Amino acid sequence: MNFEYFPIDSQGFVTDHERALGELFGESAQNSRRAEASLNVMASRISTVFASLKEFPFVRYRASKGQDGSTATNFRELVAGKLATAIWNNITTYKSSIPNYPQKETCELLILDRSVDQIAPVIHEWTYDAMCHDLLDMDGNKYVHEVPSKTGGSPEKKEVLLEDQDPVWLELRHTHIADASERLHDRFTNFVSKNKAAQMEQRDGSELSTRDLQKMVQALPQYNEQKERLSTHVEIAGELNKIIRDTGLRELGQLEQDLVFGDAGTKEVIHYLRSKQDTSGENKLRLMMIYASVYPEKFEGDKAAKLMQLAKLSPEDMKAVKNMRMLEGSEKRKPSGSFSLKFDSQKKGNAARKDRTGEEETWQLFRFYPVIEELVDKMCKGDLSKDDYQCMNSSQTAPRGVNGSSARNVPPKATTESTNPRSVRSRRTPNWARSRTSDDGYSSDSNLRSFSTDFKNMGQRIFVFIIGGATRSELRVCHKLTAKLRREVVLGTTSLDDPPQYITKLKLLSEKEIAVDPGLGI
Repeated sequence: MNFEYFPIDSQGFVTDHERALGELFGESAQNSRRAEASLNVMASRISTVFASLKEFPFVRYRASKGQDGSTATNFRELVAGKLATAIWNNITTYKSSIPNYPQKETCELLILDRSVDQIAPVIHEWTYDAMCHDLLDMDGNKYVHEVPSKTGGSPEKKEVLLEDQDPVWLELRHTHIADASERLHDRFTNFVSKNKAAQMEQRDGSELSTRDLQKMVQALPQYNEQKERLSTHVEIAGELNKIIRDTGLRELGQLEQDLVFGDAGTKEVIHYLRSKQDTSGENKLRLMMIYASVYPEKFEGDKAAKLMQLAKLSPEDMKAVKNMRMLEGSEKRKPSGSFSLKFDSQKKGNAARKDRTGEEETWQLFRFYPVIEELVDKMCKGDLSKDDYQCMNSSQTAPRGVNGSSARNVPPKATTESTNPRSVRSRRTPNWARSRTSDDGYSSDSNLRSFSTDFKNMGQRIFVFIIGGATRSELRVCHKLTAKLRREVVLGTTSLDDPPQYITKLKLLSEKEIAVDPGLGI
């Protein structure tokens, strides 16, 4: 199959445009042939997803506008619309060129760019997956660690892939690091208590019956595989917890989230920078980027230079803050004068997120959620603004969501095969994809393999594509919303970036060194 995209997991793909942020949003992007060519290739690869899945989407995109409500003219503000147009042209061609291709819409596509959420790429995400890629020296999904030599010599290096084929990884990747650590301890204890081979190892050397030997032979290969896999994850979790302790990451993480939710401001940031001078430059830069995103007025005049000096950041580091603001385009926040000067109301007025009602998080530092969670939820309910998020399907009415009356979402008659009024198709999990768990202690991955999401009777798919890179928190949210909305949510992006990668790309948006800039006071 001539696929032009790369799956990153069961609900995510990339188009392999690592330089998209610079090519489409950099200083040289305006009227650039390279930018136009990049968009065309990107559209072709995204369209391949719909061609291979035989899906015909409602194409919606974030329509950026100037402060006065006029249509945007800056190239970087038109990127999402240009990509939507190119994808729509490809999709309409498929209707007549691909056999059995749908003639009516079967799913929804929402096109965004990285400026929609500039906090998600830099805030510390506390899930097992995000922490592995943020804090450990990994090469993609490859983790390298040392294991004792079987011959008694020096420790040997071993490579482990953290991917969907590992049931322990599947179960833990989207859980809080503290939860993951607890579950690993419980799994290991439970595994040893139920696995016959493990029990044989713990025997006092008494004679084994023929039945015992048979059970041990049956369980031994799986025992070694599972024991090794569990040991690896226990080691990884231990290393992550050590880094968190040694770097004082919990206190920094608390300040980051307090800033985002309006519970902290300038006073707390200055206190942290003065009292925690041993914090790494990268972590201080990430804190400053979050602060600049929530409190942009604090970077006006000569304030930015003073903050840079207090945080002991270099001009090169401050380019990331400057370019983050440049990426926002004309959609700037209200000037600081529009906020009340009373401390409490000022804090809440600057909050970048609102606490979600009806959701209780057991673990601390799990409040943060990326913007796309709210956007997808609104789109599913039909509450997404038609002016801010326009639809290319001009001849059709965009879906109104699960509570709406769009005819495309309601089959003419419910049957025993599909009782969900949101679904126009019945997708069953094939036999090969069903979980093969066993509680007898012998079967491979017993007590470990997570259950596959049941796609039977689900509604139409929702695709979200983010130009300029996506984050692991956004990928996690797509899995979460799939279960919550009963609609499979698929994330597409130009690249999947961890915080250091994103910051490096952000610095490259402008080639010039930071000099005197009246807007930033540098």
